[in-house]
Amino acid sequence: MNTIDQNDIQSRILASRAGLVGGVGRSADMKAVPQTQAEGAVGRKSFGDLLKTKTEELKFSAHASSRLKSRGIDVTPDVMGKLEKAVAGAEGKGSKDSLVIVKDLAFIVNIPNRTIITAMDGDSIKDNIFTNIDSTVIAS
Repeated sequence: MNTIDQNDIQSRILASRAGLVGGVGRSADMKAVPQTQAEGAVGRKSFGDLLKTKTEELKFSAHASSRLKSRGIDVTPDVMGKLEKAVAGAEGKGSKDSLVIVKDLAFIVNIPNRTIITAMDGDSIKDNIFTNIDSTVIAS
């Protein structure tokens, strides 16, 4: 039976963290070779960078996606950019749930989760009462 040595696992983890690439064998057989540019070190993002990027992206809830589709709202890159900037500003002020107005569109956004809860177009905004928000951002 082939058992895995705890020291072998630990040495592989340390080699990986140090940016070294090793063989498949046990730690005694492992040949540590610095990772070179040719092996793809340049241009690759670390797990932390990828996680940060994914957690900073705005998400649409199922409800918001449904509203976008049913109301025929097209979220252009320009609108997304303004939404992202507005959310960053609201986050900086400590907001939790914010009404974000972009052009003739309105979005309710949960700021800590960076999730758009619902979306409304100009016709849907009229005569509406917005509750359970702690801030409003008019994005330009």
